[in-house]
Amino acid sequence: MVFKRLLGSLGVGGPTVETVLEGGAVLPGGTLRGEVRLAGGSSAYDIDRITLELVARVEAEHEEGESEGFVSFARYEVGGGFRLGEEDSYRVPFEVTLPWETPVNQLHGEPLGIHLGVRTEVDVAGAKDKGDFDPFAVRPLPVQEAVLEAFGQLGFGFRSADLELGHINGSGQQLPFYQEIEIIPAPAYADRLNEIEVTFLAHPGGTEIVLEADGRGGSGVDDALNRHTVGHDEVAHTDWNTVVAGWVDQLASRYSGYGHGHDHGHGHGSGSGMSTGAMVAAGAAGLAVGVVGGMVAAEVVDEVGDFFEGDEEEEEEG
Repeated sequence: MVFKRLLGSLGVGGPTVETVLEGGAVLPGGTLRGEVRLAGGSSAYDIDRITLELVARVEAEHEEGESEGFVSFARYEVGGGFRLGEEDSYRVPFEVTLPWETPVNQLHGEPLGIHLGVRTEVDVAGAKDKGDFDPFAVRPLPVQEAVLEAFGQLGFGFRSADLELGHINGSGQQLPFYQEIEIIPAPAYADRLNEIEVTFLAHPGGTEIVLEADGRGGSGVDDALNRHTVGHDEVAHTDWNTVVAGWVDQLASRYSGYGHGHDHGHGHGSGSGMSTGAMVAAGAAGLAVGVVGGMVAAEVVDEVGDFFEGDEEEEEEG
């Protein structure tokens, strides 16, 4: 999708800018490519700096309840220091490396309801002008896909995914938020577990996998949590069904008896995510889901704490 807009700070007759991203999903830690295209207006302008900002729609809990807004998680200066002549055109190609913890918002080509985008900021004529939200897709790393595939093969199903403002204690988390992928338990675990929340914290050497189980019944046990670190080079040499089954057994063993199932608040984060999609039967597709269309985007708030930036415009639906 291409966005083109007048640089509002300069008024009618000023330059316009559009940012075009290369098609296809990118991996966490991978390269996002594209170009910024500037078209001159009725007079010449000095373009001091062009900056790309990666933003994500994130949930936050506070005293009044829950809110959502955009959080910036990376900035890159990709150009500047040139004069844009009257009615001239200028293109600035870029390649930027995504943070390793960039959330996954696409699985087997299906959207997970996570909103990621690029905003282009142009410093011109002594003023900064921030561009529109240009969405991009991120697919899982091989280890992330292997773990999710194993859950699917074991009979688990996708419920929702969201981003939570905050930090997971004791983890190597770098970004100001983390992703939760909420998974419905397989029938063999349904008497003990309401859901499992999966968080991936990738880094150059591998991925830290945080699993949190929301248990059923009057066990008196807080949400069970365990962590596992897997190297990127281990993916092809691991029986993931066996490994993931062992992880789940370890979590489920914390809960005894059947009791009456009920929903708990989430331990290291909570959120409604998107509405449940139509499940694809466990098999080669794993947790791939046919997501129900027409998802309603959450309301954008102006400010939540010190993290959310002011948003005067809501993201364009479509």
